[in-house]
Amino acid sequence: MARLKQKNDAPQVLEARLLPTLLETLSRHGYDVIGPTVRDGAIVLDHIQSPEQLPAGWTDEQTAGHYRLKSREDRAFFGYAVGPDSWKKYLHPAELMLWSAQKQNGDFRILNNAGEPGRPFALFGVRACDLAAIAKQDRVMMGDQYRNPPYASRRENAFIVAVQCTKSAETCFCASLQTGPRAAGGFDLCLTEMTDARGHCFVVRTGSKRGVELLSELDTTAATDEQQRLEADLVEAAARSQKRAVQTEGLKKFLEDNFDHEGWQKLAARCLTCGNCTMVCPTCFCTTVEDSSNLAGTHAERWRRWDSCFTLSFSYIHGGSIRSSTHARYRQWLTHKFSTWIDQFGSLGCVGCGRCITWCPVGIDVTESIRTLREGNSHGNP
Repeated sequence: MARLKQKNDAPQVLEARLLPTLLETLSRHGYDVIGPTVRDGAIVLDHIQSPEQLPAGWTDEQTAGHYRLKSREDRAFFGYAVGPDSWKKYLHPAELMLWSAQKQNGDFRILNNAGEPGRPFALFGVRACDLAAIAKQDRVMMGDQYRNPPYASRRENAFIVAVQCTKSAETCFCASLQTGPRAAGGFDLCLTEMTDARGHCFVVRTGSKRGVELLSELDTTAATDEQQRLEADLVEAAARSQKRAVQTEGLKKFLEDNFDHEGWQKLAARCLTCGNCTMVCPTCFCTTVEDSSNLAGTHAERWRRWDSCFTLSFSYIHGGSIRSSTHARYRQWLTHKFSTWIDQFGSLGCVGCGRCITWCPVGIDVTESIRTLREGNSHGNP
C-alpha cells in the first residue's frame, strides 16, 4: 500500500501506467465500475474492468445532427467530449421492474422488489456538465418530501470519479451556463489528463473523505506548480473554444412573457417529435408506469419506463392530449428546461452538454432556437 499523503487536500499526480491500479482498487472496494468504451461507432457507457476498455486514442466530431469518431495522434483515454449516454442510464434506468407478484392459494403475493440494485456503482469518467446534471437529478429525486427510492439507493452509494474536460465539442455550451468544463464539486476523485512529450499522467484532486482514503492507497506524487498551471490552462482552453452559448439573463421572464410568440411554430416546423433530445438529456426524468400480467392471470409485473414530453400520449387525459401539436410539445420542453424548472427546483434544467443538438436527427439547435426567439427573427434554425 502506498504511503498516506501528508496533505489530504493537495493535488497528486498519478502516472497513466498506474490507471489499472485505480480500477482494481475501486473493484476491491466493492464497486461495479462503469466507464466509457467504444462500441457501435460511439463512445458509450458500460461495465469496465481495465484501461484497455477505455476509448484510448479516440476523439469525437460533433455538430448539429452529426456524430463521428476519429482517431487521435496520442493515446489519451479521455480525449473526447460526451457520448450519447449519460449517467442517468444507471442511476435512473430506462426500464425498471418495480415489483412482481404471483398468485398463490387464491391470493397475489409480492415476490420481490426487483428495483433494488446490486453492487454500488463507481462512475468513472464523469464530466463537469454531467456532475451538474446528477446534482439536478438529486434535487428532483431526493430533494423534496417524496424521495425516489430506486434512484436514492443507487445514488447515495455511488463513488464518482470525475474527469475534467480538456476538449470541447462544437455542440458544447456548458461554459455559458457555468456548469463546466471545470469540475467544481460533486465528486470523490477528479482527474485531469495530461499527455505530451513530457509523459502521460493525471492530476488527481479529492472531493470527499472516501476519495482521500482511496487515493491514499495509490502510488502518487505531489503535483508541481507547473503541473497545476498546465491543468488550469487545459481546462480554460476547453472553455474558450466553445462556440455556442445561451444568454440566461432575463431568459426566464422572456419565456414566460412569450408563451404565444409566433416564432414557436416556425422553430418547431422541423421537429419530428422523436424524443431523441429527451432520451440523451442527462437531466430529463419523466417516466410512465406499465402493468402487465400473463394470460392465465397468475403472474403480474409493474414496470417503470422512461417517457418523453414529445410523445402525444404524454399529456393525455380524459378527452385527449393537452399538447396535440408539435410546436406545443417543443415549447413545453424548451420552456421547462429554461424557465419553469426554476420554479420547480430552483435552477435551470439544462447543463449545456449539447447532446440534444448532436443527436437531433434534423439538427435543431436549442441555443439557436433561444437566440431566434429573443431576437424576434422568424427564419428558424440554420
